[in-house]
Amino acid sequence: MEPLRENFYRRLSNVSLKFKRSLLNTIHWENRMIGIRGARGVGKTTLILQYIKENLPLNESVIYISLDDIYFATNSLSEYVDDFVKKGGQYLFVDEVHKYKNWSIELKNIYDNYPELKIVFTGSSILPLIKSKADLSRRALMYDIQGLSFREYINVTHKLNFETVSLPDILTNHLELSMMINKKIKPILELERYNQKGYYPYFLESNRDYLFLLAETINQTLEADIPMYLDLNIESIEKMKRLLSIISVSVPFKPNISNLSEKTGMARNTLKMMLHYLQKANIINLLFASSKGVSQLQKPEKIYLHHPNLMYALSSDKINTGTLRETFFQNQLQSLFSVEYTNKGDFFVDDKYTFEIGGKDKNYQQIKDIPNSYIAADNIEYGTGNKIPLFLFGFLY
Repeated sequence: MEPLRENFYRRLSNVSLKFKRSLLNTIHWENRMIGIRGARGVGKTTLILQYIKENLPLNESVIYISLDDIYFATNSLSEYVDDFVKKGGQYLFVDEVHKYKNWSIELKNIYDNYPELKIVFTGSSILPLIKSKADLSRRALMYDIQGLSFREYINVTHKLNFETVSLPDILTNHLELSMMINKKIKPILELERYNQKGYYPYFLESNRDYLFLLAETINQTLEADIPMYLDLNIESIEKMKRLLSIISVSVPFKPNISNLSEKTGMARNTLKMMLHYLQKANIINLLFASSKGVSQLQKPEKIYLHHPNLMYALSSDKINTGTLRETFFQNQLQSLFSVEYTNKGDFFVDDKYTFEIGGKDKNYQQIKDIPNSYIAADNIEYGTGNKIPLFLFGFLY
């Protein structure tokens, strides 16, 4: 048996079907080319192996390969696929495409040259998988995979089956939803656990310290993934690390570009570009006054870390409770809605809703007289009126 197929079967035999991401059921797998993009550690590989294990035969018609395999250091993807198709190949799953120099050109040619072949590929959240050397926009159906939502974390840790809820449902029926959830779990306790160690699925598999592993993953992103795309030298990588260090102890960070430029030794435009790619890598979140037409060189109003887990991994001794709450809220909404800065309240969502984030004693003072305004309050099990338990916003995906 060829080594790549042997590696495929080995990985397939080790993948579990006990917990599956909701994205698995929303992807249109019948499409001829599918791209799945996500940060390190969010479960891209597991997702595609689970699909293969559940839906496809174990024979020569199916192959999973990873382009970071040493085989592709001296062999081309195109030649491998040509041989695969000649031997009956029909389903090609290609992992880690960003590790292969000419991935986009070769995948485009493979798609065009082998119309009988279905292709699924995964890559880093950093890379613009569509706007690459070969435009795949007319060929590939793209999906972005996030880390575990609070809902998914609850389902996997408690073997439950909570369904997603819509934002309008949360806003109008939060009391009923809270009653249903509180019957089965202690959401305030579970949210605290999730914020510390629940966003990245590898907490299910690794016996190593989760926060150490997370810090290591961030370091790999800074030292390998971003530099691979931007062609950064060692000095630039160190400046990027310095930038993240400054942000991590100050979030929510209101950036003064001139001061940041001086502290990091970066030119202003270089600094803004670095912020853009740190966001693309799902390490930070940039909050703009308007998300329409945001460019790489636009100055954000606030900077957050991407998820509360990163706060514990990067600055566990300097965690501000208010920041933790805001970080959770933004993270859970950002993949589904436009989330913008507002000077009245904390977040302006989908050009309609204003949210103020706080604790159980938070009042309406800052958002009074604002239409469609709500409080997302931590440390409450049940809400009343427009004051809604914060944990419910973790059930959106």
